[in-house]
Amino acid sequence: MFVILLVGAFLPPLDFFIVNVALPSIRGELGASSSAEQLVISSYAALYAVTLTTGGRLGDLFGRGRVFFLGLIGFAAASTLCGFAWSPWVLVAGRALQGVTAAVMAPQALASVQVIFPEREKPLALSIYGAVFGLAAVIGQALGGLLISLDIMGLGWRAIFLINLPVATLVLLFGIPLLKETRARDPRRLDLGGMALSMLTLGALIVPLIEGRQAGWPLWSWLSLVGAPLLAGLFWRYETRLARAGEAPLLDPSAMRAPGLTRALLIALLFYSIGCFFLLFSVYLQDALHLTALQAGLVFLPFGAGFLLGPLSTPFLRRFCGAYVNPIGMGLEVVGFLGLAGLIAATLTGVHPASMPLAALLFVIGFGQGLALPTLMRMVTGRVAPAFAGMIAGIASSTLQVSTALSVAVIGGIFYQVLGARTDPAAITQALIVAVLCIALCLAGGVALSITLVRRAPPADGEAEGKV
Repeated sequence: MFVILLVGAFLPPLDFFIVNVALPSIRGELGASSSAEQLVISSYAALYAVTLTTGGRLGDLFGRGRVFFLGLIGFAAASTLCGFAWSPWVLVAGRALQGVTAAVMAPQALASVQVIFPEREKPLALSIYGAVFGLAAVIGQALGGLLISLDIMGLGWRAIFLINLPVATLVLLFGIPLLKETRARDPRRLDLGGMALSMLTLGALIVPLIEGRQAGWPLWSWLSLVGAPLLAGLFWRYETRLARAGEAPLLDPSAMRAPGLTRALLIALLFYSIGCFFLLFSVYLQDALHLTALQAGLVFLPFGAGFLLGPLSTPFLRRFCGAYVNPIGMGLEVVGFLGLAGLIAATLTGVHPASMPLAALLFVIGFGQGLALPTLMRMVTGRVAPAFAGMIAGIASSTLQVSTALSVAVIGGIFYQVLGARTDPAAITQALIVAVLCIALCLAGGVALSITLVRRAPPADGEAEGKV
C-alpha cells in the first residue's frame, strides 16, 4: 500500500516543475499573456499550499487510502482538462484543480509512514519517501523538455499533463485491491470553520508572495500580508475554543504544543530556501549561457542523482551519526552552494562552468538535500501521536510550500533587484551569485537550529503530545 501512496508524493512536485520548461510553447499555441503564464504556475502552487493541511486531516477522518484514491481521480480529471485546454484560462482553471486534488493526495503517504511502520522501520520508509519526492522535482525539468522535444502524436506541451492519465489508471487498477485503510481511532466531524480560516490565512500569505513581485507589489498585496497574522490569530483562537468544547479541530492545539515541534517547523521553513534555485539557475543557463530548455533540464540531473542516493543512504548513516544526519545533510548543501558561487564567479562571463566541477557540486547539494529531508520529516511527524499523523503531514508539507514561496519572493526578489533593468550575461551571473549566497545563509541557519534540536529526542509514539 505504501508503494501506491508514494505516487501521491511523486506527482505533485513533478507537475509543479514540469510546467516551467513548457511555458514558451504554451504561450505560442494559446496566446497566453504574461499574467496568464504566471497564473499557470502560481494557481497550482497557491491552492496546493493552502489545501494541504485540510487534505491531511481528511485522511485522518475518512481513511487515508480512500482519500488518496479520491484525490488521484480528481488529479487525473484536472490533468485531462489541462491537456485539452483550448484557452489560457481553461488551463489556469485546470491547474487550480490540480493544486487542490494534489493537496488531497500528497499528505496521505507521509501520514501513513507515521501510522503503518514500527519505529525501527520509519527511517527507511521516510528515506524512500524523500528519494521519490526529490527525484520528482528534478525529473520534472528534464522530462518536460524531453516530452516537448519528442512531440508525441503531435501533442507538444499537452503531453506533460496527459502523461498523468496512464499513471493514475495503473495505480487505481493495482492499488485499490491492496487498500489497507488507516484513520484516526476516534474520527469526528470535519472542522469546516477551521478549513475556511486556514485557507484564508495561508492564502493571505501565499498569494501575495507568489503574485506580488510580478504585479509590482500593489496595495492589495501589502494589505494581504498585514492581514495574514491577524487571520492566523483568529484561526488559533477558533481552534482552541473548538478543542475545549470537545470537538475535533483541524489543527489540534494540544498536538501543536509538542516539545520541539515549533523549532522543527522553523527548520523546515529554512530548508526549502532552495526552492527558488531551480528557477534562477534555469534563467542563468538559458539567458546567460543560451542553453535550450532540454539542455538546461539535463544540467540538473546530477542534483537528481544526489537526491536519489541521499535518502537511501540515510538509514546507514544514522548508525554512525544518529539524528545528526539532518544538520550534516544541510551542511553539505551549504558547502555545495558556496562552492557553486565560487565556481560561477571564477568562470568567464557567458562561458559554461567546467562540467565536472559543476556536476560534482550539484550532486553534493542534491545528496545533502536528500540526506536531510527524511530526518527533517521525522523531526516533525515523530513529535505527535499517530492519530494526528494526517494533520501534521499536511502542516509539514504546507510549511515546505510556504518556504518555497518565501524563497521565490525574498531571494528571487533580491535576484531581480540586483539584476535591475539589465539582461546581459554579466548581470545575470552577478545576480545568481548573490542569490546562491542567500540560499547558503538560510541553510546555515537551519543547520544551527537543527543541531540544537537533535539533542532533544522526539517522544515515543505512546508518549507523544496530544495522543487520543
